Amino acid sequence: MYDLTFFRQNMDAISARLADRGYKLDVEAFRKLDAERRAAMTESEQTKAQQKAESQELGKFKKAGQDTTELQAKLGAMRDRAAALDTQASSLDDEYRAMMAGVPNTPHESVPTGKSADDNVEVRRWGTPPQFAFAPKAHWDLGPELGILDFDRAAKITGARFAVYMGLGAKLERSLISFMLDVHTQHHGYTEVLPPFMANKDSFYGTGQLPKFEEDLFKIQGTDYYLIPTAEVPVTNLYRDEVLDFEKLPLKYCAYSPCFRSEAGSYGRDVRGIIRQHQFQKVELVKFSKPEGSYQELEALTADAEDILQRLGLPYRTVALCTGDMGASSAKTYDIEVWLPGLNAYKEISSCSNFEAFQARRASIRSKGAGKSDFVHTLNGSGLAVGRTWLAIIENYQQADGSVVVPEALRPYMGVDVIPALK
Repeated sequence: MYDLTFFRQNMDAISARLADRGYKLDVEAFRKLDAERRAAMTESEQTKAQQKAESQELGKFKKAGQDTTELQAKLGAMRDRAAALDTQASSLDDEYRAMMAGVPNTPHESVPTGKSADDNVEVRRWGTPPQFAFAPKAHWDLGPELGILDFDRAAKITGARFAVYMGLGAKLERSLISFMLDVHTQHHGYTEVLPPFMANKDSFYGTGQLPKFEEDLFKIQGTDYYLIPTAEVPVTNLYRDEVLDFEKLPLKYCAYSPCFRSEAGSYGRDVRGIIRQHQFQKVELVKFSKPEGSYQELEALTADAEDILQRLGLPYRTVALCTGDMGASSAKTYDIEVWLPGLNAYKEISSCSNFEAFQARRASIRSKGAGKSDFVHTLNGSGLAVGRTWLAIIENYQQADGSVVVPEALRPYMGVDVIPALK
Protein backbone atom coordinates (compact mmCIF):
# COMPACT_ATOMS: atom_id res chain seq x y z
CA MET A 1 0.00 0.00 0.00
CA TYR A 2 1.05 3.55 -0.66
CA ASP A 3 1.38 6.50 1.65
CA LEU A 4 -1.94 8.32 1.20
CA THR A 5 -0.47 11.81 0.77
CA PHE A 6 2.25 10.57 -1.60
CA PHE A 7 -0.31 8.69 -3.67
CA ARG A 8 -2.58 11.73 -4.02
CA GLN A 9 0.29 14.02 -4.95
CA ASN A 10 2.03 11.65 -7.40
CA MET A 11 -0.85 9.83 -9.05
CA ASP A 12 0.20 10.56 -12.62
CA ALA A 13 3.78 9.36 -12.05
CA ILE A 14 2.53 6.23 -10.27
CA SER A 15 0.08 5.58 -13.10
CA ALA A 16 2.85 5.82 -15.70
CA ARG A 17 5.07 3.39 -13.78
CA LEU A 18 2.23 0.94 -13.20
CA ALA A 19 1.50 0.96 -16.91
CA ASP A 20 4.83 -0.87 -17.30
CA ARG A 21 3.27 -3.65 -15.24
CA GLY A 22 0.29 -3.79 -17.58
CA TYR A 23 -1.88 -2.22 -14.87
CA LYS A 24 -4.21 0.67 -15.69
CA LEU A 25 -4.67 2.96 -12.71
CA ASP A 26 -8.12 4.57 -12.79
CA VAL A 27 -6.84 8.05 -12.02
CA GLU A 28 -10.17 9.73 -12.74
CA ALA A 29 -12.04 7.45 -10.32
CA PHE A 30 -9.56 8.27 -7.56
CA ARG A 31 -9.72 11.99 -8.28
CA LYS A 32 -13.53 11.94 -8.37
CA LEU A 33 -13.68 10.22 -4.98
CA ASP A 34 -11.11 12.61 -3.55
CA ALA A 35 -12.98 15.66 -4.87
CA GLU A 36 -16.24 14.38 -3.35
CA ARG A 37 -14.49 13.74 -0.03
CA ARG A 38 -12.91 17.20 0.01
CA ALA A 39 -16.23 18.82 -0.93
CA ALA A 40 -18.00 17.02 1.93
CA MET A 41 -15.27 18.03 4.38
CA THR A 42 -15.33 21.64 3.21
CA GLU A 43 -19.12 21.89 3.49
CA SER A 44 -18.98 20.24 6.91
CA GLU A 45 -16.41 22.76 8.14
CA GLN A 46 -18.45 25.65 6.74
CA THR A 47 -21.63 24.30 8.33
CA LYS A 48 -19.90 23.91 11.70
CA ALA A 49 -18.51 27.46 11.47
CA GLN A 50 -21.97 28.83 10.67
CA GLN A 51 -23.45 26.75 13.47
CA LYS A 52 -20.91 28.15 15.92
CA ALA A 53 -21.61 31.72 14.86
CA GLU A 54 -25.37 31.32 15.13
CA SER A 55 -25.05 29.52 18.46
CA GLN A 56 -23.53 32.71 19.82
CA GLU A 57 -26.57 34.60 18.52
CA LEU A 58 -28.80 32.06 20.26
CA GLY A 59 -27.30 33.04 23.61
CA LYS A 60 -27.97 36.71 22.94
CA PHE A 61 -31.59 36.06 21.93
CA LYS A 62 -32.21 33.96 25.03
CA LYS A 63 -30.73 36.67 27.23
CA ALA A 64 -33.02 39.21 25.59
CA GLY A 65 -36.01 36.95 26.20
CA GLN A 66 -36.74 36.43 22.52
CA ASP A 67 -38.34 33.30 21.00
CA THR A 68 -35.51 31.01 19.82
CA THR A 69 -37.58 28.03 18.62
CA GLU A 70 -36.88 28.63 14.94
CA LEU A 71 -33.17 29.27 15.50
CA GLN A 72 -32.81 26.13 17.66
CA ALA A 73 -34.43 24.06 14.93
CA LYS A 74 -32.08 25.61 12.40
CA LEU A 75 -29.07 24.83 14.60
CA GLY A 76 -30.28 21.24 15.05
CA ALA A 77 -30.53 20.87 11.29
CA MET A 78 -27.00 22.23 10.95
CA ARG A 79 -25.70 19.72 13.48
CA ASP A 80 -27.40 16.90 11.62
CA ARG A 81 -26.09 18.15 8.28
CA ALA A 82 -22.51 18.43 9.59
CA ALA A 83 -22.70 14.93 11.09
CA ALA A 84 -24.03 13.53 7.79
CA LEU A 85 -21.25 15.26 5.87
CA ASP A 86 -18.63 13.88 8.26
CA THR A 87 -20.05 10.38 7.78
CA GLN A 88 -20.06 10.89 4.02
CA ALA A 89 -16.43 12.11 4.01
CA SER A 90 -15.35 9.18 6.19
CA SER A 91 -17.16 6.71 3.93
CA LEU A 92 -15.56 8.23 0.83
CA ASP A 93 -12.15 8.08 2.52
CA ASP A 94 -12.70 4.39 3.35
CA GLU A 95 -13.74 3.75 -0.26
CA TYR A 96 -10.62 5.56 -1.51
CA ARG A 97 -8.35 3.54 0.77
CA ALA A 98 -10.07 0.27 -0.22
CA MET A 99 -9.47 1.08 -3.89
CA MET A 100 -5.88 2.02 -3.15
CA ALA A 101 -5.36 -1.32 -1.34
CA GLY A 102 -5.88 -3.09 -4.67
CA VAL A 103 -3.24 -1.07 -6.52
CA PRO A 104 0.05 -2.97 -7.15
CA ASN A 105 3.42 -1.77 -5.95
CA THR A 106 5.50 0.37 -8.28
CA PRO A 107 8.50 -1.50 -9.76
CA HIS A 108 12.00 -0.48 -8.72
CA GLU A 109 13.90 1.48 -11.38
CA SER A 110 16.26 -1.48 -11.94
CA VAL A 111 13.42 -3.85 -12.95
CA PRO A 112 13.43 -4.62 -16.69
CA THR A 113 10.36 -3.43 -18.55
CA GLY A 114 8.30 -6.16 -20.22
CA LYS A 115 4.89 -7.74 -20.64
CA SER A 116 5.44 -11.42 -19.77
CA ALA A 117 7.96 -14.07 -18.72
CA ASP A 118 9.41 -13.86 -22.22
CA ASP A 119 10.83 -10.46 -21.25
CA ASN A 120 12.57 -11.64 -18.06
CA VAL A 121 16.34 -11.13 -18.00
CA GLU A 122 18.75 -13.92 -17.11
CA VAL A 123 21.27 -12.75 -14.52
CA ARG A 124 23.49 -15.82 -14.08
CA ARG A 125 23.72 -19.60 -14.36
CA TRP A 126 25.34 -22.15 -12.11
CA GLY A 127 26.20 -25.75 -12.92
CA THR A 128 25.81 -27.76 -16.11
CA PRO A 129 22.72 -29.84 -16.90
CA PRO A 130 23.64 -33.56 -16.75
CA GLN A 131 24.21 -35.51 -19.94
CA PHE A 132 22.66 -38.97 -19.83
CA ALA A 133 23.70 -42.02 -21.83
CA PHE A 134 20.07 -43.12 -21.66
CA ALA A 135 16.68 -41.44 -22.06
CA PRO A 136 16.03 -39.73 -18.71
CA LYS A 137 12.61 -40.12 -17.12
CA ALA A 138 10.38 -37.48 -15.61
CA HIS A 139 9.70 -37.72 -11.89
CA TRP A 140 6.04 -38.63 -12.47
CA ASP A 141 7.26 -41.88 -14.04
CA LEU A 142 10.41 -42.43 -12.02
CA GLY A 143 8.83 -41.80 -8.60
CA PRO A 144 6.10 -44.45 -8.90
CA GLU A 145 8.59 -46.91 -10.45
CA LEU A 146 10.83 -46.48 -7.37
CA GLY A 147 7.85 -46.94 -5.06
CA ILE A 148 8.44 -43.52 -3.46
CA LEU A 149 5.60 -41.49 -5.02
CA ASP A 150 1.93 -42.44 -5.35
CA PHE A 151 -0.57 -40.27 -7.22
CA ASP A 152 -3.40 -42.78 -7.50
CA ARG A 153 -3.81 -43.28 -3.76
CA ALA A 154 -3.53 -39.53 -3.16
CA ALA A 155 -6.36 -38.99 -5.65
CA LYS A 156 -8.41 -41.62 -3.80
CA ILE A 157 -7.74 -39.94 -0.44
CA THR A 158 -8.29 -36.37 -1.55
CA GLY A 159 -8.36 -35.64 -5.28
CA ALA A 160 -6.24 -34.31 -8.13
CA ARG A 161 -3.02 -32.38 -7.51
CA PHE A 162 -2.05 -34.22 -4.35
CA ALA A 163 0.68 -36.83 -3.79
CA VAL A 164 1.64 -39.47 -1.24
CA TYR A 165 5.37 -39.86 -0.56
CA MET A 166 6.41 -43.37 0.47
CA GLY A 167 9.49 -44.89 2.11
CA LEU A 168 12.71 -43.18 1.06
CA GLY A 169 10.61 -40.64 -0.86
CA ALA A 170 9.03 -39.46 2.40
CA LYS A 171 12.44 -39.50 4.07
CA LEU A 172 13.93 -37.43 1.23
CA GLU A 173 11.23 -34.79 1.75
CA ARG A 174 11.86 -34.70 5.50
CA SER A 175 15.64 -34.65 4.97
CA LEU A 176 15.41 -31.70 2.62
CA ILE A 177 13.41 -29.69 5.16
CA SER A 178 15.96 -30.37 7.91
CA PHE A 179 18.88 -29.71 5.58
CA MET A 180 17.51 -26.37 4.41
CA LEU A 181 16.70 -25.19 7.94
CA ASP A 182 20.13 -26.25 9.19
CA VAL A 183 21.96 -24.41 6.39
CA HIS A 184 19.94 -21.22 6.81
CA THR A 185 20.25 -21.14 10.60
CA GLN A 186 23.83 -22.38 10.96
CA HIS A 187 25.45 -20.76 7.92
CA HIS A 188 23.24 -17.88 6.80
CA GLY A 189 22.27 -16.38 10.16
CA TYR A 190 18.48 -16.86 10.12
CA THR A 191 16.38 -17.57 13.20
CA GLU A 192 14.05 -20.54 12.81
CA VAL A 193 10.32 -20.02 13.37
CA LEU A 194 7.52 -22.58 13.40
CA PRO A 195 4.38 -20.50 12.77
CA PRO A 196 0.67 -21.39 12.66
CA PHE A 197 -0.37 -22.91 9.36
CA MET A 198 -3.53 -20.82 9.19
CA ALA A 199 -3.89 -17.07 9.60
CA ASN A 200 -6.63 -14.47 9.91
CA LYS A 201 -7.81 -11.83 7.45
CA ASP A 202 -5.67 -9.08 8.97
CA SER A 203 -2.55 -11.14 8.34
CA PHE A 204 -3.47 -11.82 4.73
CA TYR A 205 -4.29 -8.15 4.22
CA GLY A 206 -0.90 -7.21 5.66
CA THR A 207 1.04 -9.24 3.12
CA GLY A 208 -1.24 -8.33 0.22
CA GLN A 209 -3.10 -11.58 -0.52
CA LEU A 210 -6.39 -10.00 0.57
CA PRO A 211 -8.63 -8.63 -0.68
CA LYS A 212 -7.40 -9.07 -4.25
CA PHE A 213 -6.38 -12.75 -4.34
CA GLU A 214 -8.98 -14.46 -2.16
CA GLU A 215 -9.83 -16.98 -4.89
CA ASP A 216 -6.31 -18.41 -4.57
CA LEU A 217 -6.83 -19.28 -0.89
CA PHE A 218 -8.52 -22.07 1.07
CA LYS A 219 -10.86 -20.56 3.69
CA ILE A 220 -11.81 -22.33 6.93
CA GLN A 221 -15.59 -22.39 6.95
CA GLY A 222 -17.23 -20.50 9.80
CA THR A 223 -14.09 -18.52 10.71
CA ASP A 224 -12.02 -15.67 9.30
CA TYR A 225 -9.02 -18.05 9.04
CA TYR A 226 -7.39 -19.18 5.81
CA LEU A 227 -4.82 -21.94 5.24
CA ILE A 228 -1.51 -20.26 4.47
CA PRO A 229 -0.17 -20.35 0.89
CA THR A 230 3.34 -19.68 2.22
CA ALA A 231 5.02 -19.02 5.58
CA GLU A 232 5.54 -15.45 4.35
CA VAL A 233 2.07 -14.65 5.71
CA PRO A 234 2.48 -15.63 9.39
CA VAL A 235 6.18 -14.74 9.63
CA THR A 236 5.79 -11.25 8.16
CA ASN A 237 2.88 -10.67 10.53
CA LEU A 238 4.97 -11.53 13.58
CA TYR A 239 5.51 -7.79 13.93
CA ARG A 240 2.21 -6.43 12.66
CA ASP A 241 1.27 -3.24 14.55
CA GLU A 242 4.68 -3.16 16.23
CA VAL A 243 7.67 -0.82 16.28
CA LEU A 244 11.09 -2.48 15.82
CA ASP A 245 14.45 -1.24 17.03
CA PHE A 246 16.09 0.37 13.99
CA GLU A 247 19.58 -0.57 15.20
CA LYS A 248 18.68 -4.28 15.35
CA LEU A 249 17.68 -4.45 11.67
CA PRO A 250 17.84 -6.54 9.59
CA LEU A 251 15.91 -9.31 11.31
CA LYS A 252 16.17 -12.63 9.44
CA TYR A 253 13.80 -15.58 9.86
CA CYS A 254 13.36 -18.95 8.18
CA ALA A 255 10.32 -21.16 8.56
CA TYR A 256 9.14 -24.55 7.37
CA SER A 257 5.44 -24.87 6.56
CA PRO A 258 3.05 -26.80 4.40
CA CYS A 259 1.52 -24.49 1.80
CA PHE A 260 -2.04 -24.63 0.49
CA ARG A 261 -3.07 -23.06 -2.82
CA SER A 262 -6.24 -23.39 -4.84
CA GLU A 263 -4.26 -22.68 -8.04
CA ALA A 264 -7.29 -20.81 -9.39
CA GLY A 265 -6.86 -20.09 -13.07
CA SER A 266 -3.85 -22.41 -13.46
CA TYR A 267 -5.64 -25.44 -14.87
CA GLY A 268 -3.84 -26.88 -17.85
CA ARG A 269 -0.45 -25.71 -16.56
CA ASP A 270 2.01 -28.19 -15.02
CA VAL A 271 -0.75 -30.70 -14.33
CA ARG A 272 1.55 -33.73 -14.31
CA GLY A 273 3.58 -34.73 -11.29
CA ILE A 274 4.24 -32.54 -8.27
CA ILE A 275 5.27 -29.30 -9.96
CA ARG A 276 1.98 -27.54 -9.16
CA GLN A 277 0.10 -28.99 -6.17
CA HIS A 278 -2.71 -27.86 -3.89
CA GLN A 279 -0.50 -28.82 -0.92
CA PHE A 280 3.29 -28.75 -0.80
CA GLN A 281 6.13 -28.08 1.63
CA LYS A 282 8.39 -25.05 1.64
CA VAL A 283 11.13 -23.41 3.66
CA GLU A 284 10.63 -19.64 3.54
CA LEU A 285 13.11 -16.82 4.19
CA VAL A 286 11.78 -13.50 5.55
CA LYS A 287 13.66 -10.29 6.32
CA PHE A 288 12.79 -7.00 7.99
CA SER A 289 15.29 -4.43 6.73
CA LYS A 290 16.31 -0.80 7.01
CA PRO A 291 15.00 0.98 3.89
CA GLU A 292 18.44 2.11 2.76
CA GLY A 293 19.85 -1.43 2.86
CA SER A 294 16.97 -3.48 1.50
CA TYR A 295 18.36 -4.06 -1.99
CA GLN A 296 21.63 -5.37 -0.60
CA GLU A 297 19.52 -7.65 1.58
CA LEU A 298 17.65 -8.85 -1.52
CA GLU A 299 20.92 -9.85 -3.17
CA ALA A 300 22.01 -11.67 0.00
CA LEU A 301 18.67 -13.45 0.40
CA THR A 302 18.79 -14.62 -3.22
CA ALA A 303 22.36 -15.89 -2.71
CA ASP A 304 21.22 -17.80 0.40
CA ALA A 305 18.53 -19.58 -1.61
CA GLU A 306 20.99 -20.31 -4.42
CA ASP A 307 23.44 -21.78 -1.91
CA ILE A 308 21.02 -24.62 -1.17
CA LEU A 309 21.04 -25.64 -4.85
CA GLN A 310 24.81 -25.36 -5.04
CA ARG A 311 25.25 -27.60 -1.98
CA LEU A 312 22.93 -30.13 -3.63
CA GLY A 313 24.74 -29.88 -6.96
CA LEU A 314 21.61 -28.91 -8.88
CA PRO A 315 22.06 -26.72 -11.99
CA TYR A 316 20.03 -23.52 -11.99
CA ARG A 317 19.72 -20.07 -13.43
CA THR A 318 18.59 -16.80 -11.84
CA VAL A 319 16.42 -14.32 -13.73
CA ALA A 320 15.22 -10.80 -12.94
CA LEU A 321 11.48 -10.65 -13.49
CA CYS A 322 10.22 -7.92 -15.78
CA THR A 323 7.54 -5.43 -14.79
CA GLY A 324 4.75 -7.50 -16.34
CA ASP A 325 5.67 -10.77 -14.61
CA MET A 326 6.12 -9.67 -10.99
CA GLY A 327 3.71 -10.29 -8.13
CA ALA A 328 1.47 -7.35 -7.25
CA SER A 329 3.18 -6.52 -3.93
CA SER A 330 6.77 -6.77 -5.16
CA ALA A 331 9.05 -3.89 -6.13
CA LYS A 332 11.70 -6.29 -7.49
CA THR A 333 11.86 -10.07 -7.83
CA TYR A 334 14.46 -12.65 -8.80
CA ASP A 335 13.29 -16.11 -9.80
CA ILE A 336 15.67 -19.02 -9.31
CA GLU A 337 14.96 -21.79 -11.83
CA VAL A 338 16.31 -25.31 -11.38
CA TRP A 339 17.10 -27.59 -14.32
CA LEU A 340 14.60 -30.43 -14.79
CA PRO A 341 15.66 -33.16 -17.26
CA GLY A 342 12.08 -34.47 -17.40
CA LEU A 343 10.95 -31.18 -18.93
CA ASN A 344 14.28 -30.40 -20.60
CA ALA A 345 13.88 -26.90 -19.17
CA TYR A 346 14.52 -24.66 -16.19
CA LYS A 347 11.61 -24.35 -13.75
CA GLU A 348 11.07 -21.85 -10.92
CA ILE A 349 12.05 -23.16 -7.50
CA SER A 350 12.23 -19.85 -5.62
CA SER A 351 11.04 -16.27 -5.97
CA CYS A 352 13.02 -13.72 -3.94
CA SER A 353 11.35 -10.32 -3.59
CA ASN A 354 11.79 -6.91 -2.04
CA PHE A 355 8.43 -5.35 -1.19
CA GLU A 356 10.01 -2.14 0.12
CA ALA A 357 7.44 -0.54 2.50
CA PHE A 358 4.39 -1.90 0.62
CA GLN A 359 3.62 -4.71 3.08
CA ALA A 360 4.93 -2.88 6.15
CA ARG A 361 2.54 0.01 5.56
CA ARG A 362 -0.41 -2.39 5.23
CA ALA A 363 0.65 -4.29 8.35
CA SER A 364 1.86 -1.19 10.24
CA ILE A 365 5.40 -2.44 10.89
CA ARG A 366 7.67 0.46 11.78
CA SER A 367 11.16 0.89 13.13
CA LYS A 368 12.37 3.60 15.47
CA GLY A 369 15.88 4.76 16.24
CA ALA A 370 18.50 7.34 15.34
CA GLY A 371 15.87 10.00 15.98
CA LYS A 372 13.42 8.82 13.33
CA SER A 373 10.48 6.50 12.81
CA ASP A 374 9.78 4.87 9.47
CA PHE A 375 8.19 1.81 7.90
CA VAL A 376 10.61 -1.09 7.51
CA HIS A 377 11.20 -2.85 4.20
CA THR A 378 10.11 -6.50 4.03
CA LEU A 379 11.65 -9.20 1.86
CA ASN A 380 11.03 -12.90 1.37
CA GLY A 381 11.92 -15.85 -0.80
CA SER A 382 11.68 -19.61 -0.91
CA GLY A 383 14.70 -21.27 0.50
CA LEU A 384 13.52 -23.58 -1.17
CA ALA A 385 10.26 -25.10 -2.39
CA VAL A 386 10.82 -28.60 -1.03
CA GLY A 387 8.72 -30.59 -3.52
CA ARG A 388 10.42 -29.05 -6.52
CA THR A 389 13.82 -29.66 -4.95
CA TRP A 390 12.75 -33.28 -4.36
CA LEU A 391 11.81 -33.83 -7.99
CA ALA A 392 14.93 -32.00 -9.22
CA ILE A 393 17.07 -34.47 -7.25
CA ILE A 394 15.12 -37.47 -8.54
CA GLU A 395 15.46 -36.33 -12.15
CA ASN A 396 19.03 -34.99 -12.13
CA TYR A 397 20.54 -37.87 -10.11
CA GLN A 398 18.75 -40.77 -11.85
CA GLN A 399 20.86 -43.66 -13.07
CA ALA A 400 20.56 -46.05 -16.01
CA ASP A 401 19.42 -48.91 -13.74
CA GLY A 402 16.50 -46.83 -12.43
CA SER A 403 18.10 -45.94 -9.11
CA VAL A 404 18.74 -42.40 -7.83
CA VAL A 405 22.00 -41.26 -6.24
CA VAL A 406 21.50 -39.22 -3.06
CA PRO A 407 23.43 -35.88 -3.15
CA GLU A 408 26.38 -36.01 -0.77
CA ALA A 409 25.06 -33.13 1.35
CA LEU A 410 21.89 -35.12 2.12
CA ARG A 411 23.49 -38.45 2.98
CA PRO A 412 23.87 -37.71 6.71
CA TYR A 413 20.13 -36.99 6.79
CA MET A 414 19.05 -39.89 4.58
CA GLY A 415 21.37 -42.59 5.98
CA VAL A 416 21.76 -44.04 2.46
CA ASP A 417 23.80 -43.14 -0.64
CA VAL A 418 21.28 -44.41 -3.19
CA ILE A 419 17.53 -44.82 -3.56
CA PRO A 420 17.54 -48.26 -5.14
CA ALA A 421 15.43 -49.40 -8.05
CA LEU A 422 12.74 -51.92 -7.20
CA LYS A 423 13.63 -55.50 -8.06
